[in-house]
Amino acid sequence: MANTKKLSMKQRYSALTRDLDWESSYVSEEELFPHTKFEGIKIHDWAKWEDPFRLTIDAYCKYQAEKDKRLYAVLDGFAQSQGHLTLSDARYLNAMKLFLQGVTPLEYQAHRHFGYLARHLNGPGPRFAALCQSIDELRHTQTEIHTLSNYNKYYGGLHSWSKMHDRVWYLSVPKSFFDDAISAGPFEFLIAIGFSFEYLLTNLLFVPFMSGASFNGDLPSMTFGFSAQSDESRHMTLGLEAIKFLLEQDEGNVPIVQGWIDKWFWRGYRVTALVAGMLDYMLPRKVMSWKEAFELYFEEQMLGGLFKDLEFYGITPPRHVEHAIAEKDLLSHQVYWTLYSFSFAAAFTTTVPEAGERAWLAEQYPDTFNTFYKPRWDKAQAIIDGGGRFFFQGLPQLCQTCQIPMVFTEPGDPTTLCQRHSVYRGERFDFCSDGCKWIFDREPEKYVQAWMPVHQIYQGNCGGPSVPEVLAWYGIQDGDNGEYTGSLDHLDWRRWHASEPAVASTTKES
Repeated sequence: MANTKKLSMKQRYSALTRDLDWESSYVSEEELFPHTKFEGIKIHDWAKWEDPFRLTIDAYCKYQAEKDKRLYAVLDGFAQSQGHLTLSDARYLNAMKLFLQGVTPLEYQAHRHFGYLARHLNGPGPRFAALCQSIDELRHTQTEIHTLSNYNKYYGGLHSWSKMHDRVWYLSVPKSFFDDAISAGPFEFLIAIGFSFEYLLTNLLFVPFMSGASFNGDLPSMTFGFSAQSDESRHMTLGLEAIKFLLEQDEGNVPIVQGWIDKWFWRGYRVTALVAGMLDYMLPRKVMSWKEAFELYFEEQMLGGLFKDLEFYGITPPRHVEHAIAEKDLLSHQVYWTLYSFSFAAAFTTTVPEAGERAWLAEQYPDTFNTFYKPRWDKAQAIIDGGGRFFFQGLPQLCQTCQIPMVFTEPGDPTTLCQRHSVYRGERFDFCSDGCKWIFDREPEKYVQAWMPVHQIYQGNCGGPSVPEVLAWYGIQDGDNGEYTGSLDHLDWRRWHASEPAVASTTKES
């Protein structure tokens, strides 16, 4: 057998990715790739797609297998040593319940749709990039479930997450984001996920929040988070490459991409409202305030970095960005007060921030907390001291676009609720902000079809007219919801940390 010269890394990469492409002979390109024309995007040369990481599939699988092996070693050791008892407090897990219910299903949706793009994008470069990201997202779904499955043996709210994603009111916020993205065209999906979901949401969730997991003794979540972070870095680079590729292919693409950036910035920003509440209120040991995270990862890194790079192509910072910046002192307080008020219908528990936590919030938000939000918590605490608990007895008006209850205030006026509306085909639709109204007005046919949880309850489509019937339809069980103090999680936690060394054997239904 003749000696063959070993391929260089560049040649091997090309042979295993680009050289596997072919030109169809009996089917036209339009028939083979029917989805890449209708958005108005013009691509003149698919070969110009630059692959930032140049991974082959064998190298990719070997690299990910090594990361998974390290992660599962941590998970096994944590479970065998009853590591859940080393958490800062059981109420910390309310944040992880929200993560499992809200984020994990999105990872799976991303897996499905990137798999679709791996078939339907014309060029071999973006097809292979989409394939790798599809596998990444499936791995993340699986490892998130495995990471949190041990907690499900001992604590409520970590079961039935898939059913809850499709039914529970606050989870319609992230679900509507992805429903919007996967029902868009392929190039808009790349912007929605590569820019909004990866750059905006991932930076604000995986980096500061996983640091919070570490600070609160949650070794599995911290290990998963930092294991996934290298994947997320690749995804962010892919998103930036997708934007630059589209902008460099044709000048006519610039206004289309700008419109998508405007839309998906605001859609992603509204989803991060849940992250704001988690960072400031759900971590017993604070690591970084929402305001600090927003200033660092959005204002400095995105506005001061990403958009400076995109100026060359004619891209400007997103529409309504000034409203997001103005809300950084308000957002987390408005969101968590809503979660606190409605946690009787949620798969997590809430409680009044402790005195030290309220002092920390006042320090982090000197211009707003003591003036606008501390009086609410003082009143809520007084109700608890009197033997009661404040819950909002009613159903809130939802924003037609982001599906968050109408709790946000007017720009520049924290004392007045922001309410906007549009009339389409004789029907009124309400919005929480100028950004959500602008998105609706661009594509009203899309958002009039939204599955609005409150409307569905009123129409009798959620198990029945009473709260117990709705909660049963949601899949929420006893111990999942309401006030943390006195809950099953709280009582078990106190018993497990009492003087007797035995660990309780009671488990929650899985």
